[in-house]
Amino acid sequence: MITLVTGLWDIGRGDLQEGWSRSYQHYLDKFEELLKVDSNLIIFGDKELKDFVFQRRTENNTQFILRDLGWFRNNEYFSKIQSIRTNPNWFNQVGWLGGSTQSKLEMYNPLVMSKMFLLNDAKILDKFNSDKLFWIDAGLTNTVHSGYFTHDKVLEKINVLTDKFLFVCFPYKAETEVHGFNYEEMKRLTNSTPDIVARGGFFGGNKDLISQMNSLYYGMLIDTLNRDYMGTEESLFTILTYQYPTLIDYCEIGSDGLMYQFFEDVKNITTKVKNFNKTNEQPINKFTSLSDGVGLYVITFNSPDQFNTLIQSMLEYDPDFITRTKKFLLDNSTDLTTTPRYLELCEQYNFEHIKKDNIGITGGRQFIAEHFNEQEDLGYYYFFEDDMFFYNKKDEVCKNGYNRFVNKLFNKSLNILKQEQFDFLKLNFTEFYGSNNKQWAWYNVPQDFRQSHWPNNPRLPQQGLDPNSPNTEFKHIKSYQGLPYASGEIYLCNWPIIMSKDGNYKCYLKTKFQNPFEQTLMSHCYQETIKGNINSGLLLLTPTEHNRFDHYDGSLRKEC
Repeated sequence: MITLVTGLWDIGRGDLQEGWSRSYQHYLDKFEELLKVDSNLIIFGDKELKDFVFQRRTENNTQFILRDLGWFRNNEYFSKIQSIRTNPNWFNQVGWLGGSTQSKLEMYNPLVMSKMFLLNDAKILDKFNSDKLFWIDAGLTNTVHSGYFTHDKVLEKINVLTDKFLFVCFPYKAETEVHGFNYEEMKRLTNSTPDIVARGGFFGGNKDLISQMNSLYYGMLIDTLNRDYMGTEESLFTILTYQYPTLIDYCEIGSDGLMYQFFEDVKNITTKVKNFNKTNEQPINKFTSLSDGVGLYVITFNSPDQFNTLIQSMLEYDPDFITRTKKFLLDNSTDLTTTPRYLELCEQYNFEHIKKDNIGITGGRQFIAEHFNEQEDLGYYYFFEDDMFFYNKKDEVCKNGYNRFVNKLFNKSLNILKQEQFDFLKLNFTEFYGSNNKQWAWYNVPQDFRQSHWPNNPRLPQQGLDPNSPNTEFKHIKSYQGLPYASGEIYLCNWPIIMSKDGNYKCYLKTKFQNPFEQTLMSHCYQETIKGNINSGLLLLTPTEHNRFDHYDGSLRKEC
């Protein structure tokens, strides 16, 4: 569910000279058109605006947050903005700037540069429990017809465009500045030659991304103002779009910068979603993401700290694991005093909390397979236990010599799975008890299969591990964008993995066991692999590390 966030204040723009002047009544007239949308609205403004709003809307789909104009003065950057805007070195850098709203109006930049903060406040105070929130300028209907929202229902289509934070951008050829922001500094900050500008009239995304974006924006705002660089919010949005492609997607409109083109494209389902990680734009010509979505499942037991540490490791290693997934936590805990903290973390990171009463590790794994199978909007999912953290050290290798870190692991592993049509792809070559160079299914298959398939290794050792156990048979070694991977007789286990819908069904649901021990599932899937029914892969990488730092009574451990 999408909620729109907006606000309106009279900052005296009607007093400016012709060309820059626009009366407050004009804004109220356009705002009145926006109030006709039937979507949920969170609105910031003063007491007079609140009366105006509730003469036209009800509290069923409206949340009003009182915030008068004085709020914009009560922050650390207000005085810095005033210092820069009245400095001739700034407003004389280009001819138009001296007469602009930025230069002439005390409250213009403090207001527009606070939109991200208002969006974040709306996310915190949101009574609608929204999935996504988007800022929309109160006067946007000056160029965008409200019928896009009331008749064409574009928000439903925007909802499936991306799970990242979204900006709308237009082509812009800069020479010395972008909205007053020094262009050479912008090139330095983006390590690029920016040729687009992100608009401030409509932006937003998943609510679990908003606080992170707010923090990044705040840091950028304070840093640049302290170094006497100032444009508008659009200058900073542009820099962030270049800097954080793992978090930000954008859609491009015409060189006139008019936002109606974005909503027209959304209406016609011709929108192209881009970011600076992609060489090609992605045309959204059907709702492919409804069946192409990605889930993240985590199973946890009696330790919110383990779960929180896992999430932090994901955010540090590759935020896409958090920002681009529909997330579920299977809470298997017996210690119910942990439940409130789990609920807090799930709220913070937008996980659905699923509480079970210690159904076991593989019992929980079986539940996850069944739960995922019912999710019509998900085609793939990643699985983690709460003690399998990402190892975020870029220059290290595991004991088998494989890299611990690779950029863009989420995208690359997902694309490998799709490209090779793997049923599952394991993320780790090296595991806690062993490594994937050895065929661990050998220990678990029936004796008659062991004798027929491995005539040179027909017997298990009387105890312990066999130093001469069979090696894993690999079929192909390939590489995708610098990430090597193998196909072949890969065994299934409860280590981090990505699975397709078909693979999930083949491994866990087509044949169901009364007691689904990990060894039983490993044996079954290996035999299906030999028959050619399961196609699996393995990354030649060791990105995660087993670390159970919060120990529990071993007698509580259950397999299923």
